[in-house]
Amino acid sequence: MNLTCFIIDDEQMSRLALERLCLKVKDLEVLAVCDSAEAALEHLQSESVDLLFLDIHLPGLSGMDLVRSFDPLPQVIFTTSDKEFALEAYDHDVTDYLVKPVTLPRLLKAVQRARQRLVAAHPNPAAPAAGEDDVFIKVDNRIVRLPLAEILWIEALGDYMRFHTADKRYTVHMTLKRLEEQLPPSQFLKVHRKYIVNISHIIDIQDNSILIRDELIPISRRNRETLMNRLNLLG
Repeated sequence: MNLTCFIIDDEQMSRLALERLCLKVKDLEVLAVCDSAEAALEHLQSESVDLLFLDIHLPGLSGMDLVRSFDPLPQVIFTTSDKEFALEAYDHDVTDYLVKPVTLPRLLKAVQRARQRLVAAHPNPAAPAAGEDDVFIKVDNRIVRLPLAEILWIEALGDYMRFHTADKRYTVHMTLKRLEEQLPPSQFLKVHRKYIVNISHIIDIQDNSILIRDELIPISRRNRETLMNRLNLLG
């Protein structure tokens, strides 16, 4: 299960350290790094996210204030130098409470707990199991069988997803987040906030773009690193 997260901390070194650790966690994508709760709130108004790594001591609105005031909240993992707020934090049903400096083993445990809570809250029995060769999509009033191998890339268009194959395009009403959870991660990867690509169809990678057939697909810096780790790269 892929997770998206925000990092919210007013200390630059803490933000950088946590972001580096997050890059080492499989299927965890950092969508935004914020230095205040107010900046995080702006992102939350327009962008859905699974998980917040949230410091407690922030200028202006504190991390605890954010938890008290914003509803509904994503999963919250507090990252703080103080142990004294742990009891109050769990009263707000936060996912975990990490004391700085955060270590990778402790971070992995917290992220796994977030995955388990999300799966329990949103079971998805319709998701294709690993190894299945096709999916079924609802197009207008039809249910269309679409082999996974034929999908070149998928593009987000608001609340719709457009599936691109060699000779057809299918537009389906669903969100990027939900689709990402249903596709096999061994074959498909989100490379940009609007694009998922079939790794097996990549022809070329240069700087911030991917070539599939004759189409250039943008790729973000963070997702490029994830992609390079997935490839069977020689040399």
